[in-house]
Amino acid sequence: MLKMGLKKLKVCTFWSVSIWVFVVLSFMVNMVKCQDLNDYDQVDNPAVLPLITALVNSRLSNLTKVLSKDISNQAIFCIKDQEADWNKAFNFSSNLDFLASCIRKTKGNIGRRLCTAAEAKFYFDTFLKSSGATTLRPNKNCNLTSWVSGCEPGWACSTGPNQQVDLENSLAIPARTQDCQACCKGFFCPRGLTCMIPCPLGSHCPVATLNNATGICEPYLYQLPPGRPNHTCGGANIWADVRSSSEVFCSAGSYCSTTTQKKPCGSGHYCRMGSTSEKRCFKLTSCNSNTSNQDLHAYGIMLIAATITLLLIIYNCSDQVLTTRERRLAKTREAAARSTRETTKARQRWKTAKNAAKKHASRLQTHFSQTFSLKKPAKHQEELKILDQTIFETNEDLYAPTHMSTSSESLSSSAPYEGQQMEPGNLMRMVHEKDNPDNYKGFDVGTHDRKPKGHKPKGKQPNTHSQIFKYAYSQLEKEKALQQENKDLTFSGVVSMATNPEIRKRPLIEISFKDLTLTLKGKDKHLLRCVTGKIEPGRITAVMGPSGAGKTTFISALAGKAIGCKMTGLILINGKNESIRSYRKIIGYVPQDDIVHGNLTVEENLRFNAKCRLPAYLSKPDKVLVVERVIESLGLQMVRDSLVGTVEKRGISGGQRKRVNVGLEMVMEPSLLILDEPTSGLDSASSQLLLRALRHEALEGVNICMVLHQPSYALFQMFDDLVLLAKGGLTVYHGSAKKADEYFAGLGIHVPDRVNPPDHFIDILEGIVTPSVSSCVNYEELPVRWMLHNGYPVPPDLQQSAARLAMPSASVGSANGTNAAHAGMEERSFIRELWQDVRSNVELQRDSIRHNFLKFKDLSRRRTPGILWQYRYFLGRVGKQRMREAKIQATDYLILLLAGACLGTLTKTSEENFGAVGYTYTIIAVSLLCKIAALRSFSLDKLQYWRESASGMSSLAYFLAKDTIDHFNTVIKPVLYLSMFFFFTNPRSSFTENYIVLLCLVYCVTGIAYALAIFFQPGPAQLVLRSVVNYSLWSPSEKWL
Repeated sequence: MLKMGLKKLKVCTFWSVSIWVFVVLSFMVNMVKCQDLNDYDQVDNPAVLPLITALVNSRLSNLTKVLSKDISNQAIFCIKDQEADWNKAFNFSSNLDFLASCIRKTKGNIGRRLCTAAEAKFYFDTFLKSSGATTLRPNKNCNLTSWVSGCEPGWACSTGPNQQVDLENSLAIPARTQDCQACCKGFFCPRGLTCMIPCPLGSHCPVATLNNATGICEPYLYQLPPGRPNHTCGGANIWADVRSSSEVFCSAGSYCSTTTQKKPCGSGHYCRMGSTSEKRCFKLTSCNSNTSNQDLHAYGIMLIAATITLLLIIYNCSDQVLTTRERRLAKTREAAARSTRETTKARQRWKTAKNAAKKHASRLQTHFSQTFSLKKPAKHQEELKILDQTIFETNEDLYAPTHMSTSSESLSSSAPYEGQQMEPGNLMRMVHEKDNPDNYKGFDVGTHDRKPKGHKPKGKQPNTHSQIFKYAYSQLEKEKALQQENKDLTFSGVVSMATNPEIRKRPLIEISFKDLTLTLKGKDKHLLRCVTGKIEPGRITAVMGPSGAGKTTFISALAGKAIGCKMTGLILINGKNESIRSYRKIIGYVPQDDIVHGNLTVEENLRFNAKCRLPAYLSKPDKVLVVERVIESLGLQMVRDSLVGTVEKRGISGGQRKRVNVGLEMVMEPSLLILDEPTSGLDSASSQLLLRALRHEALEGVNICMVLHQPSYALFQMFDDLVLLAKGGLTVYHGSAKKADEYFAGLGIHVPDRVNPPDHFIDILEGIVTPSVSSCVNYEELPVRWMLHNGYPVPPDLQQSAARLAMPSASVGSANGTNAAHAGMEERSFIRELWQDVRSNVELQRDSIRHNFLKFKDLSRRRTPGILWQYRYFLGRVGKQRMREAKIQATDYLILLLAGACLGTLTKTSEENFGAVGYTYTIIAVSLLCKIAALRSFSLDKLQYWRESASGMSSLAYFLAKDTIDHFNTVIKPVLYLSMFFFFTNPRSSFTENYIVLLCLVYCVTGIAYALAIFFQPGPAQLVLRSVVNYSLWSPSEKWL
């Protein structure tokens, strides 16, 4: 009981003492809080000093929060998180020893010496608003008439004893000129102010000591004022930035946990300037004591080795992925072709056996007819027919492709639409007989190319590559069999072929033109004059003539591509006055130059055009069938998997490239096909192969017009119509090619034996060959004779020639009159010619812009894939191109790596400029290297883009696909550069912060490069690019000058 009583007594005593202490402390706290901050007389009391220190710290926190808003608004560009950054600089709650020391030194008078919000704002505004300012402006306490000791650097004064000081007052500066003494450690007292401001964390602000040898108060840079022997060195005097007050910051190789303590950095750690704690070094790095940076060269060397190894692998194995995929696809295709050939042979053997069975059945029927009556053999004959039909149907079902349900379904894409019939006039065009052109009027182009209602393929559609190729090759074999059956075409054979429901009928386009004249703007020069005629569907028209006759201008006018010219006359589409560009989705134009993607294979070029330009409702097997048909008709089977090639990289031959150029337009199944010199550079065999392919297109109703230079006699015989132009763009002959000899023979121009007729006609038009004297024909009169022959109106300047042909005796006089008229023409002045040239160039550029950007109503009624599908197709194509250009990409990456390593090695990062020189070099290097690489995205494919855009492909899909693929470079290039630069310079900012800045830089310069590549040629674009980079690095004053 006694022990229990003692324990209870001890517990009660403990709680009584605790309650007493709590009451005393609460009273003292309340007493301190009630006291004014400017008056503390119990600073020597150890129990009260911590409370006073905490109170002063809270008042300082309120002061710094008031200032943080103003400073953040003025320096928002370099402050990420206002509260976090301010706590890192002025949150002294972890160690308040410097405040306690200052309170004891000032004997509790610290509140009267601290700067108010108005004084602190006055100080910081001097450096933030006045660039280059090093001294403070005169103020209430420090001016020409009042300069106390507290105005000197490192010193501060106090306010009067009866003066109330509000630290959060940001409007008025209080009078502070009494009891001046040295600034406390941990504070800085700038020259021109008589108050103290706490030094931020990361700085070292001890009391200065005088160096008698130099007279400088170290570690600071101010001197004692002359004429004041009792004045001593005070505390810190400045804190603005690392350049002007580097001595205030904690030195490199040391860290300052408080503003009054400085400790050396230990081994295995590194401390930058202004560090408040040690940072542990990474593994594989060497960090000695008192070091400011960790040595990251080991990581840099490892990254260099790994990156170079990766780039070498990409450089040497970039094509293996696509090559392997193409090899597997080729094996699947060959297996499908082999299976189709075997099936076709089996069908042929069965057909032969069936024919033999039919002959045997016929013999049996004859034998039975001789034995029995006439009625019985007829009945038996019907039974044989039914039996034979049953056997044939069973055989067709047996050898039909496994993925198709019926034979008619195999040609679902080629079958005519419901209710569609071939008109009689169209049949006559198929046999190349000219009909009344009024038959084309009212013909709806769109009815043949729209997906019919209820058009749904029956049965299961082929999905795998093997099934698709089997489907395509089976259709090709059937087409070959059909062509073999109609090899010896008669009229009835043509009719049966034209009405065959398994042949797709394309929309027909007839183009007629009347008095078509093209004049070069600004120069009044005729490129084409008074051309009248028409080109019809199902026929091949050859446009021929000497150089300068306007052949290319003529077909460009028909295709709607003539720019910089003034056109007069009429061009009618199926008898309607409509723009030819409204039908561009069903018109193919083959340019004279082979504008083909060289880094794609033959099949990839053709397949891409088929996907983007064929009707959207066509299934994938049908599109593959079209591509396979074109490849076979142009004889490109052996090079289908070969790259077309570029100037730097050898590809297919020139003749094969020309055929690919034609095939790009054939795969979209055009209704009008215009070709500019398709046989140039081809040998005779290749030319005949191309013409046979075009002849097959003409049999399907395609209107074909081409420009040729001196074709061989065999090719000339394959043409249906001939347009012969003379110099100046005048028509010499336009009609059937087979009747050209007859027409010129009527003029007395006979083709000699063993001379090619087109060569002879062109030589006459060139003036190389002179017609016989007996013909009395001059080559300059041939256009006028053609006009008179057809009853066309003769232009005014040629009426004298027409009259001379009517009156031969007046030929000499009229000729002299003409010469006199020409001699009397006044020569134009140089200024007038210069002005006309400038005007012509301006009009040419204006017409080019209108031609490329002006939209026309689509009348073709062909619904091609939309933007999203085209974006998908473009994305696949650009991805393949980039994979084949991996060597160029690897070279770009290697250059970036070397630039990062070199600049990182040469640049010396100092704490004063934060590596500004290295970042300047980085901007120049990264901008130029990334812009040059981005220029290739659009500069090299500009011709291909204009051709695809003119054919109706989406420009937006093209741009988005390019930009999407280039985003890979935008993301990866900053990583490659920083992998060298960052580990060689080891800047203060983190890798992520550097990456974000460089990512934005690369994205911006890539966009600038896109704009330059679109509006300029590659050479001028690079010059403008360099100018843009240099201009961006100029200072504002240099830009103004």
